[in-house]
Amino acid sequence: MKKLTIIIFIVLVASSTAYFLFFSGSSGKGEGDAENKEEIFILKTGDIRLLIEATGRVVPEQEVEIKCKASGEITSLPLDVSDTVKKGDILLQLNPEDEKRSVKRAKVALAVSQARLTQSNLNLKVAKRELATEKIRTKAAIASSQAKLTEAKSKLKRVEQLLKKHMASPEELDVARTLYAQAEAESETTKARTEDLSTQAIEIDTKRQEIKIAEAQVEADKISLSDAEQRLADTTVVAPISGIVSENNVQKGQIIASGINNVGGGTTVMTIVDLSRIFILVSVDESDIGHIQNRQRVSITVDAYPDIRFPGIVDRVATKGIIVSNVVTFEVKVEVKGKNSKLLKPGMTANVEITAIEKKDILLVPITAIKRKQHKRFVAVVKADGTTESRAVTTNVTDGVSIEIVSGVQKGDKVIIPATQTQSQWQNDKNNKKDKPHGKRGQMRMMKTGSKKGSGSPHK
Repeated sequence: MKKLTIIIFIVLVASSTAYFLFFSGSSGKGEGDAENKEEIFILKTGDIRLLIEATGRVVPEQEVEIKCKASGEITSLPLDVSDTVKKGDILLQLNPEDEKRSVKRAKVALAVSQARLTQSNLNLKVAKRELATEKIRTKAAIASSQAKLTEAKSKLKRVEQLLKKHMASPEELDVARTLYAQAEAESETTKARTEDLSTQAIEIDTKRQEIKIAEAQVEADKISLSDAEQRLADTTVVAPISGIVSENNVQKGQIIASGINNVGGGTTVMTIVDLSRIFILVSVDESDIGHIQNRQRVSITVDAYPDIRFPGIVDRVATKGIIVSNVVTFEVKVEVKGKNSKLLKPGMTANVEITAIEKKDILLVPITAIKRKQHKRFVAVVKADGTTESRAVTTNVTDGVSIEIVSGVQKGDKVIIPATQTQSQWQNDKNNKKDKPHGKRGQMRMMKTGSKKGSGSPHK
């Protein structure tokens, strides 16, 4: 009986062990098969969209800081923050008394220089007339002296001849010689007057130079007057653009510094923004910037209006990146469109979704079904007889979940997805990213809007 009991115990233990090993082995085998079981994807057409999300700030068309060219005390400040202005409207008035006195001094100086110019012109005219008169007198004197000299010389010869014939006395000869000497001296004196004419001509040239100096002084005084009048005009500050006053940094009675003469740049009086067009400046990561082009559609949201989506378009893509913390980003300028654009205010934080890719009714396949070999792409296709073959395909755009097939397969073909786990992950990604909330700054979001008639769903 003891041996029989031992034998029965051994049999029971062996049976239990075999049972456990059998069922545990069967269970493990099923799980492995399930993990390695391939899935079939029926190719159908659908739509694909690639969204690039970023965060930026609202900026106006123009933002102008107003500074005064003149310095002084503010006597009038008719505008305040949020007031609307038009180009040419008066923004503020400085005390103009000092500049008015400067204008008066400049006018007096100009009048004096103009009078000196007139006087110089008159002096030149008088000098010219005197020179002309002196020329006439000198010419007449030279002619007269020459005539007297000729007459005295002839008379002296006659007296000398008569004296030889004892028909004249020595006294008459002395008188004739004296008259000849006087006539000769007068002729030399008359010739010397021609040198005086040259001196007068030089004096006329000097007076001409004085006129040029007077004219230059008049021009300088005119410039000084113009500068003084401009400084007087600068005491009245007008709006350079039409817009809205966004900042007001001064008060009536405050003394401000000139923005031109002050080393520190002068006092910023106020800031005017032009809200005729509204833009969003966003930074996009260098890995995504290749997908962004001008005129792409943009969807914009702000926290102030959570239920409103503002449409927009890409207006400009920066050609040079900015490095911040070893990360390269590119500035993208987005223009806000639509009637609600006026709701946005400069400085607001905005979330943008840039539609980088949007294609409809295209042949799609999960990107996990693509295999790469020697720079080519292949998919495993199930043929009608149940066998599989590897086909080379040409692909195009992708959103990171699905990819467009251009050639190699056609609608209705059955493509093998390698594993259930991978396909399930694709399905989860598709569902999770379909209505994903706004991402972080510069993040790209892949979005597949879904295939037509339920396409894109895997079939076992």
